[in-house]
Amino acid sequence: MASSNVLSMTELSTHASAQHTAFAGVRKEYHTHHSQSLQRNMEMLVFGQSGARVIAFPTAMGRFHDWEDHGLIAALRQHLEKGWIQLFCVDSVDGESWCDQQKSPAERAKRHSQYDRYILNEILPLSAKINGNPFLIVAGADLGAYHAVNFSFRHPQAVGRVIGMSGYYDIKRHTGGYSDDEVYFNNPCDFMLHEHDRERLEAIRHLDIVLVTGLKDSGCENNEYLSRILWEKNIWHALRIWNGSAHDWPFWAQMLTLYIGGHD
Repeated sequence: MASSNVLSMTELSTHASAQHTAFAGVRKEYHTHHSQSLQRNMEMLVFGQSGARVIAFPTAMGRFHDWEDHGLIAALRQHLEKGWIQLFCVDSVDGESWCDQQKSPAERAKRHSQYDRYILNEILPLSAKINGNPFLIVAGADLGAYHAVNFSFRHPQAVGRVIGMSGYYDIKRHTGGYSDDEVYFNNPCDFMLHEHDRERLEAIRHLDIVLVTGLKDSGCENNEYLSRILWEKNIWHALRIWNGSAHDWPFWAQMLTLYIGGHD
């Protein structure tokens, strides 16, 4: 990615707001800054002070505070209190990209690519400045699972573990089947199927990949399809299919506590 998209650490950090306490011994910080990649203001909540860095993506059309509002931060309380992880709950631009029905599919994909650059060139350097731990986890549920998996497979050199919960990984469901280069390279079910680059494949094989969904979830078949692609590429991973439907916050809280430290 072009270096011109990287915000200076000084510019990013000067917009951090007051610190608060999420619960006993766990620090909570609110951050806001202007993104050069997106040309708009973005917000983020940071929980904890040490441990592996976790980039937490919201659900479809969600916001940076969704993980806290729906109990996922509380579910990870022990991990935060013991300093095992530090959470960076990022905002989304789904309403300007994949979920914006007023834009053409090509325009939606272009906006998503800008979001990808925002995470790679702005959020990752900021998180590393706040916390020097080299191990990075990316996680999300629903469309956030797509964001986590897509980002990890596009930039495997930057990620150590990815957790996708109740995700659907063929983004063409949001484009009416339309595809171009921008869509293709943001569609794990397409670009992974045709991935033959040795270095990239080797980097992806070093990822700790956890895909978890419910047997009755609408994305279950798609999870199984992506899993077959990964096995065909000799990419080891964990596909965990829970009984019944698991597409809801209480299930995602359980999944996180089980898999934040790696697959079972």
